[in-house]
Amino acid sequence: MKQLYGHPKSLYNISTKYCAGCGHGVIHRIITELVDEMGLRDRTIITNPVGCAIWADLYFDFDTVQPAHGRTPAAATGIKRVLPDHLVICYQGDGDMAAIGTAEMIHAANRAEKFTTIFVNNAIYGMTGGQMAPTTLIGQKAATAPLGRDPDAAGMGYPIKVSELLAQLEGTRYIARGAVNTPANTRKTKQYIRKALEAQLAGVGFTMVEVLSPCPTNWGLEPIPAMEWLEENMIPFYPLGEVKNTLDAKGGAK
Repeated sequence: MKQLYGHPKSLYNISTKYCAGCGHGVIHRIITELVDEMGLRDRTIITNPVGCAIWADLYFDFDTVQPAHGRTPAAATGIKRVLPDHLVICYQGDGDMAAIGTAEMIHAANRAEKFTTIFVNNAIYGMTGGQMAPTTLIGQKAATAPLGRDPDAAGMGYPIKVSELLAQLEGTRYIARGAVNTPANTRKTKQYIRKALEAQLAGVGFTMVEVLSPCPTNWGLEPIPAMEWLEENMIPFYPLGEVKNTLDAKGGAK
């Protein structure tokens, strides 16, 4: 009997350090399934940053690089330019990408650097204690916003829609937003990531998939209510789908 589903070869079969209900593990599985399916395990390199994703190198059974906080796009740029035939994945959280790494992210996208970013958006700082992030929703509570994010309060401002921001740049070729709160959304997210990786292999320019992901611990919720909270609060503000698609039917540039 043909096996239709199993443990990805590119994913180490070990216990996870992520909290119960965290979306990182699901996203890791999507990435490793695609690397296996595309036959690219021996020439895949992932750059993972400071933050919860600091553990990622424990789980990926292919080459990983851990740059300084926020500098993941800079490292991915250098790797891809030196090894253009490799699949280079820039794995970033919302604090890493939309706060300390804003400059690196924007300029790499504007230069049309030919790697793929997986942007994990859980609307809060995870590992460091649940502080307000650039993506924290208006009214959402955080360690540094105990009464909820108030855009009129000094220093709080508004949540940043990173995908829409990058879509305005000429160097971006494919940008999509998915989620991992339901099986259907997870399957669709995998389709987006596959398209982004295939576009990278075609050498078209900067590609990114934002993934809305639950953080039950720092949201103060159990795993199932966290999935529901994401559905009811994050998706209306960060709508799912392809934000920018300049690819032709074969995955190349139109």
